[in-house]
Amino acid sequence: MKRTCALIAAAVLVAGCGGGQTATTEPEEGGAPGKVTLEWWHLSTSDPLKTIYETRAKEYQAANPNITVKMTVLENEAYKAKLTTLTQSGKAPDVFATWGGGVLKQQVDAGLIKDISADVDLTNFTTASMAAYQFDGKTYALPTDIGMVGFWYNKKHFEKAGIAEPPTTWTGFLDAVKKLKAAGITPIALAGKEKWPGHYYWAYLAMRIAGLPALQQAGTDHDFTKPEFVQAGQQLKALVDLEPFQRGFLGAGYSTPDGQSASVANGKATMELMGQWAPTVQADSGEGLGEDLGFFPFPEVEGGKGAITEAFGGGGGMAVGADAPKEALDFLKFLTSTENHTKAVESGAVLPVLKGVESAVKDENLKVVAESLASATGFQLYLDQAYPPAVGAEVNDSVAELFAGAKTPEQVAQDITEVAKSESE
Repeated sequence: MKRTCALIAAAVLVAGCGGGQTATTEPEEGGAPGKVTLEWWHLSTSDPLKTIYETRAKEYQAANPNITVKMTVLENEAYKAKLTTLTQSGKAPDVFATWGGGVLKQQVDAGLIKDISADVDLTNFTTASMAAYQFDGKTYALPTDIGMVGFWYNKKHFEKAGIAEPPTTWTGFLDAVKKLKAAGITPIALAGKEKWPGHYYWAYLAMRIAGLPALQQAGTDHDFTKPEFVQAGQQLKALVDLEPFQRGFLGAGYSTPDGQSASVANGKATMELMGQWAPTVQADSGEGLGEDLGFFPFPEVEGGKGAITEAFGGGGGMAVGADAPKEALDFLKFLTSTENHTKAVESGAVLPVLKGVESAVKDENLKVVAESLASATGFQLYLDQAYPPAVGAEVNDSVAELFAGAKTPEQVAQDITEVAKSESE
């Protein structure tokens, strides 16, 4: 799943209140269980996941003859529009795809989502995979996929510049940038025109300096002017001041022939900070690095409250409508069982959300990501999904202006705060 899809998905807004959409139930004579039609909405319109989900529905129906699973399958934009229309009427599908975070919280607050905390066993799910679907100690969805952002890099460039190992500290990262420049190599490719790739830097630095609880607290008190958030901008400015990006980066796209991904794929730049889809996009937009492509997590910032084992990214899950019948939750448990999830991971469609399933990942690059996620001690959802969409958009815009030299770190923090407070009123 490309990040552009995630951005579109983050724009889903909900309003209204009331119960969820109720499945169709036809009672049978003699008190026998009635026939049930489950409304299942998802957005896996392409294979392998499209066929996998069709197969799961048929298998579940075969094992439960009284149940019919009616699928509504839409691509991101259409899904966003249709789900918004339904939730605004105070209803929700029986089982439906969610990205968690701020949008799911709005749906929970509107009374549209079932609290499944007491009905599911979460011990087999990884810590990172559950982060986007839990609020105030309660669980409102189960994850089906997860991913994280990290540095994808050219191993040969590192070797040429005398960098023995990927940096694990921010100081070490800045030193690596200097070494690459000294060797005549462009250190980093960035799609400045599209803004969202740049916000990854500020978000990760905020995580590493302020810590995950501070980001969560900012979602409540709407205050991003605290010293740690300003420091995140200052450290990002320290990177920008090294002029590490490719020429014309402010006008560059992400997946275009001369954009961020292609610059790394064609050996014109060494690194990009990007999600788990990076190798696929690199292969589509450029030559690709093959075995010379490596991955490492965003470094720790010395003295910061965050840890290198805390990941930043997104994923997908399934929620149950507030008024859905008990069969809806049973179907969700079936979808996320170890056996069925392993099959989806083996197909390359998703990354593991269950412990011990990392071995099912076949792609070597994705296996590194999966192992990082499996051992993650914390997880932060994309800021434009964790917070209301307007706040996420302001993060993107303000950070882009910092890259361009048009805003100071203090102005970035202040402007994000103003939008956050305005949205909370």
